[in-house]
This record gives sequence, C-alpha cells and structure tokens, in this order.
Amino acid sequence: MATMTLNTRGRVALRPVASLGDGELVAAHLAGHPSAFNELYRRYHDKLVHFIARKTGDRDRAEDLVQEAFIRVTRHLHRFDQSKKFSTWIYTIAGNLSKNELRNRSRSPLVLFQKLTTHWESEHRPLQFEDFGNRPDDLFRKRFLQDLVEETVRELPEHHQLVFRLRELEGKSYEEIAEITGVNLGTVKSRLHRARTSFAERIEPHLN
Repeated sequence: MATMTLNTRGRVALRPVASLGDGELVAAHLAGHPSAFNELYRRYHDKLVHFIARKTGDRDRAEDLVQEAFIRVTRHLHRFDQSKKFSTWIYTIAGNLSKNELRNRSRSPLVLFQKLTTHWESEHRPLQFEDFGNRPDDLFRKRFLQDLVEETVRELPEHHQLVFRLRELEGKSYEEIAEITGVNLGTVKSRLHRARTSFAERIEPHLN
C-alpha cells in the first residue's frame, strides 16, 4: 500500500494514502505528492460517472465528462478553498458539465429524434422527433429535419459516417462500435469526435 509523508506545521507523519481524508489529499497534491491525486481520482471516478450518467442518460459520454472534470480539478486545485469540502466542489464541477452537455444537445438537431435508421421506406419511417404539435407546418419541419440530418450524414467520409451512424443514430456503445468496426476504442472516440465536428459544421448553415 502506498504511503505518504505529510508535513503539517513541522510535524512529519507516514500514513497510507487511502487512509487520508480528501482535504489531506488536496494538501498533499499541492505539496507535490503525485499519488495524492491518483487517490482522489480512484475515490471519485466511479461515483462521478454514475452521477453524470443519471443526469445525461449517456454513460459513455459520462466517462468523457468525468475526465474533463478531473482536468479542471488539476487546473484549478490551487485556488480551491481548503476549508470547504472537496466532494462538494468536484460534484459541482460535474453538475455544471452535465448542464452544459444538455444545453449543447438542445442546440443540436440530433435531440429532435431518439433513433433514426435507413432500413424503412421513406413514408414508413417512424418520426421520433420531439413533439412540436400536430399542425401541418410542424410535421413538415420534422420531415425536413429528418431528411437534412440524413443528407448531412451521407456527406461525411465513409469511416466517419459509420461511427456517427452507429453512435448517434443507432445508440451503440463505444465498445460495440469498436467490435463492429474492428478498430480500437481510442480510434472510435477520435473518429466520432471528428465526425461530430464535421456534422455540426455542415448542418449549421441550414438551421438558421
């Protein structure tokens, strides 16, 4: 078990890292002990993934957002008020990232539907858009957006198009996409990031 020497007002104590409180780990990290941050990560990673996944409904995205949360912790830990609880602070960061994620989704045409496939004839595809009402112009808007999304996806490079369809239109997990495409998880995430960026750039001019 890893141990750590802590200087507290001139006193030196050798204690297992796992036995330290959050505040002590923060102080130790700021004092230059790398194992302190590793313990904070181990202590909160799974809890934060569960917390964000419940808020966003997307466990894979929750994993990404937890990484971002810890990046922010490392950047701003020197400004953390050590008289406060570290758990409250990091959950606040995670909560804000969750809110940003949901806000960003609300600006994307992808939130207008839950699932879209290309296996049905055009007139028999189930419209799974958010309910804007049943007026003819609303129904026309739904059909227009559906067709626009499909047309935009078809413009993506083939390898980006595949991961985008599997993830955003069919709801596959990263692991399932890696198995289907035969590439590693890191490549899947990289391709999906580029596909999302390209999709957003291509579709934005049509949404204004």
